[in-house]
Formats: sequence, C-alpha cells, structure tokens
Amino acid sequence: MRRRFTARHSWRSTARSGTEAHSHQWAGDLRYAGCWAVGFLTLLLVVDAAYGTLSTLRSGFWAALALTLFLILLPPRVTAGPGWLATRGLFRTRRVRTDRLISVVWSDGVAQRLVLKDSEGGLVPLDPRVLVDNPCLWHLLDAGARVSRERGTLECGTVALRRLSSKVDGETARAVFRASGMDA
Repeated sequence: MRRRFTARHSWRSTARSGTEAHSHQWAGDLRYAGCWAVGFLTLLLVVDAAYGTLSTLRSGFWAALALTLFLILLPPRVTAGPGWLATRGLFRTRRVRTDRLISVVWSDGVAQRLVLKDSEGGLVPLDPRVLVDNPCLWHLLDAGARVSRERGTLECGTVALRRLSSKVDGETARAVFRASGMDA
C-alpha cells in the first residue's frame, strides 16, 4: 500500500504528481530495534529475578530503560518523491526540497550523516547508507539535486553528491555481480 505525502507547503501538488520511494529496510530496522529492546528487558528481568530483588517498581524501571533503548535505536523513515525528501522520526517529520537545495554536507565520524538544506529553510540529516541501499531514493534525490545545480541554488555539496553517487554505483554493481553469480 502506497502512502501519499501530504504537506502544508506549496509543493504538495509536486509530491502527488509522481512516484514515491520509501526506505525498504525500515521495517527490518524497526524489528531490530524491538528485538534488542525486548532482549535487553528480558536479560534485566532474568538477572534481577535470579538475585531475588525483582519487584513491580524495579520491573517498571527496567521496562522504561528498555523503552529508552528502543527509542534510541528507532530509525527515521525516509520517503522521497519528485522534488522532495522527508524523514519521519518519532516526534517530527523533516522535509527538504531537493529541487531547491542550497547545500549538501557529508559529515564523517562514527555516525556518518548527509545533511541536506534547501532555500526554504528545510534541513534533513540522514544516514547515507539509506540512499546507498535504496537506489530509488538516491535517484529521486539526484534528480532534484541536478535541478538545483541547473538553477544555481546548490552552492556547496557537489563533492558530497559525487562521493555518494560513486558509493551507490559501486553497491549497485556489486549487487548485479552477486545476482549473476560473478562475485568473487
């Protein structure tokens, strides 16, 4: 079932006119976060029960701690369409116009982030692996970034986009080789 992107911005009609792409491994990441939280809660309850100190108050505390772990591990859901990209987290949705980008910044470190900023003030940080793992999302972002370059609004970020493009191309080539049985 496809969900339509509804926004209060002026680009609502753009979002409805074309195809949308979603991060297809989001459900798996959600299950991963849930499994870790349930496993953590189970471990805490078993250890506490083994020591004979388990009580209702302590169980509630352990459940709150497991819920906190789940919320930390919960990934944002990334959705894109012609001219826009959005990430929906637990409490807020961030949107950016990809056809009006002014900067794309790649921040390296322990957790790599790609930060997209548009001329309307939209700011979306996202994990570049989401785009590498979802070529449809990457294609929609790249098409919007090309429009931004043609309009002259993309002031900085072409290096980051080329770097991401080479990662997506490399992963796509590896997937083709794996599917054809030619991987070594």
